[in-house]
Amino acid sequence: MTKDTVQGAMEEEQQAQSKKALKKQQKEAEKAAKKAEKQTKLAAEQQTTEEEDFAKDRYGVSAMVQSQQKLDRELVRIQDLTPEKADQLIWVRARVHTSRAKGKQCFLVLRQQQFNVQALVAVGDRASKQMVKFAANITKESIVDVEAVVRKVEMRIESCSQQDVELHVERIFVISQAEPRLPLQLEDAVRPDGEGEEESRATVNQDTKLDNRVIDLRTTTSQAIFRLQSGVCQLFRDTLTNKGFVEIQTPKIISAASEGGANVFTVSYFKTSAYLAQSPQLYKQMCICADFDKVFCVGPVFRAEDSNTHRHLTEFVGLDIEMAFNYHYHEVIDSITDTMVQIFKGLRDNFQTEIQTVNKQFPSEPFKFLEPTLRLEYTEALAMLREAGVQMGDEEDLSTPNEKLLGRLVKEKYDTDFYVLDKYPLAVRPFYTMPDPINPKNSNSYDMFMRGEEILSGAQRIHDSQLLTERAIHHQIDLEKIKAYIDSFRYGAPPHGGGGIGLERVCMLYLGLHNVRQTSMFPRDPKRLTP
Repeated sequence: MTKDTVQGAMEEEQQAQSKKALKKQQKEAEKAAKKAEKQTKLAAEQQTTEEEDFAKDRYGVSAMVQSQQKLDRELVRIQDLTPEKADQLIWVRARVHTSRAKGKQCFLVLRQQQFNVQALVAVGDRASKQMVKFAANITKESIVDVEAVVRKVEMRIESCSQQDVELHVERIFVISQAEPRLPLQLEDAVRPDGEGEEESRATVNQDTKLDNRVIDLRTTTSQAIFRLQSGVCQLFRDTLTNKGFVEIQTPKIISAASEGGANVFTVSYFKTSAYLAQSPQLYKQMCICADFDKVFCVGPVFRAEDSNTHRHLTEFVGLDIEMAFNYHYHEVIDSITDTMVQIFKGLRDNFQTEIQTVNKQFPSEPFKFLEPTLRLEYTEALAMLREAGVQMGDEEDLSTPNEKLLGRLVKEKYDTDFYVLDKYPLAVRPFYTMPDPINPKNSNSYDMFMRGEEILSGAQRIHDSQLLTERAIHHQIDLEKIKAYIDSFRYGAPPHGGGGIGLERVCMLYLGLHNVRQTSMFPRDPKRLTP
């Protein structure tokens, strides 16, 4: 090969490389031009979109409510959304329970306590694509203000409490935004246990619920439980007020254990010690001695019992009654049982929504009671238990399993969930209990039971200071610490009796629940001091 041939070949190669480079440059230039064109187009589209969002003033996150203004706006309650309100434009404030986006529309379920309604945000005259997207992205449990038209629906919405209407949203503003990650899902917390296992769906255990009580209290079940509990208190107060009782308030910091036992919380009281009241017992009685005749109180009661059972709490609400009677302590029993019957009737007649709501998650038989209330003597109960194979001494107290068994036996025989057990052995009752005048081993004392569990303990009290002193000594109680109590009976005291009811236990048993923590808003037990 000559020198010229080599040179020619090299020149050809260089020319080929130059063409390649040129082509590459052209391709890159075209690519850059396309990218620029795409960006310009996107920017133009975005600008157009922003311009086209005709609904931008109809949705958004509101400024924090700091009482900046007074709006003349009426907010409608979800429970009041009925077909009668069809075609009305209304405002409602609620939580976003669930949201589901589907094409150009978003379905929301809006919740207020135990009531909820379906709401629809759909692209149209009043809502833009961006508004639908905004609604779909609102986090669960956020609080929103919604302006909407109430519309009747052709097919009932089975998943909502308001089944005959839905809301067609025209405005939606977030008032308070929830964090995206919730500690528990409300639909999991209300799922019946068995249903969750069968369908491999999550349920929430009790400790998780109690650790996140604020969220758990929002569930339809919890809302229903505590509205019914409020009803129990109201019915208790109204019934007793109508019977001529006076509501009193008693101290919770006291100088001596009110029931003479060791199960008291000791608190530091300046340079000495005091105790949290196990019961308002002594003060109720002092009010009877002070001629108030019939008294009741509603307040906290403290028990330092290291009991981790389904029915014990270290702090609960006591519904306490005390009254003077004329000749027989059964006058007191009759007054208390009638009060309980009035409560049961009031719940049955006025709280069916709440009862049915709780039954969806915790099914139970309706609560049964008789008028007049069944009263059995302790000896009759012993006979029934012994017939069923239980071995018990005459002066032995009922154990929890025996109480439950007796409840079942009574239900089978008398068809009632509520009854009184009278004439308990004196040995198992507190020092201030009046002994039976005929059989000194018995006492004028009684317990009341719901579904086989004790809800009230009561008795005729000793109103004679001498006998009271003797009984206190028998129970090895320091007389100095109860001097003020005994002195109350030195100046004339009417015969009297009463009892104390546990509010949480009454609610638990009426609804057929299985744990008292479900009916205590923020329960306290030996292992729980928070929240």
